[in-house]
Amino acid sequence: MSILLNADNKVLVQGITGREGSFHAQQMREMGTQVVGGVVPGRGGSEHEGVPVFNTVAEAVHETGADATGIFVPAPFAADAILEAAACGITLIACITEGIPIQDMIRVKDFLRAYPEARLLGPNCPGLLTPGVGKIGIIPQRFSSPGPVGIVARSGTLTYETMAALTDAGMGQSTIVGIGGDPVNGMAFVDVIAMFERDPATTHLAIIGEIGGSDEERAAELLGRGSRLKSVAFISGRTAPEGKRMGHAGAIVSGNRGTAKSKEEAFRSAGVAVAETTDQIVELLTKA
Repeated sequence: MSILLNADNKVLVQGITGREGSFHAQQMREMGTQVVGGVVPGRGGSEHEGVPVFNTVAEAVHETGADATGIFVPAPFAADAILEAAACGITLIACITEGIPIQDMIRVKDFLRAYPEARLLGPNCPGLLTPGVGKIGIIPQRFSSPGPVGIVARSGTLTYETMAALTDAGMGQSTIVGIGGDPVNGMAFVDVIAMFERDPATTHLAIIGEIGGSDEERAAELLGRGSRLKSVAFISGRTAPEGKRMGHAGAIVSGNRGTAKSKEEAFRSAGVAVAETTDQIVELLTKA
C-alpha cells in the first residue's frame, strides 16, 4: 500500500507545455503515472507529446475523470491554479511552483477551508512519489525502491539524498512526500505522519526537517503520544545564524524559536531518534 498516491489516480499537469511541466510530465509518465491531461489556457483542443490539453481544469476533469494534479504554473498564476483545481473536485494537489507571494497563499489557505477533501502539498515542494507506482512532481525515481520506509520532508535535496542512501542500504520506501518549506503551505508534518500511521505497509519513518517554524515540534508532540512507527528525525540548519533566511522562505530562526536545537530536543523528548547527519538516518533506521 501507500499514502496519497496510488496506481488508480488520474493526474493532470497544469502548465504542461512549459519547460518544467513538459519535462516532468514525461518523467511521470515513464514511471507509470496515469497522466490523463494537461491544462493550459488557450491551448485547449491540442495535444502535447500525446497528452490532451484543456483550457480549464473543469474541462479536463469532465473529460478524463482526473482526481490529482501537479502544478508547474509560474508564480504569479499558481495560486489561482490551486484554487481552480480544488474548486473542480481535485483531491490531491501538488504545487511545485516556488516564489508564490505569502499573501496569495493566505488566500489559498482560506479558500481551501471550504474544500476539506482537497489535500495540498507545497507550494515550493518536490511533490510525492510511490516507488514502483507513480509520482507527481520532480522527485527523481532512479533513487527510489519499494519498501517499508515512509519519508516526509521539507527539503527536496535532502529527500533525494536520503532516498538514495536507503535504497543503497536495501531499505525501500513506501511513499516519499515533500511538503515544501514556504511559511504558508498545505499539508504539514502531522498530516502526513498521521497517514503513515494508518498505512500497514509503512513500518519505519524518516522525518527530514529544517530550521524555522514549529511544524517539527508539533510532529514530535504527535509521535510522543504513541506511535507504531520506528522513526528517525533529521534537522538541517544547525549552524544557521539568527535572523538569516537559509534556502526556503520559511527557514529562518528568530530567538529561540525554530532552531535546530529546539526541534531536536522536541524529538528526543518524544522518544524519536535524532540523526546528526543524513548518513546516520540509515544507520538509526537499520538499528530500529
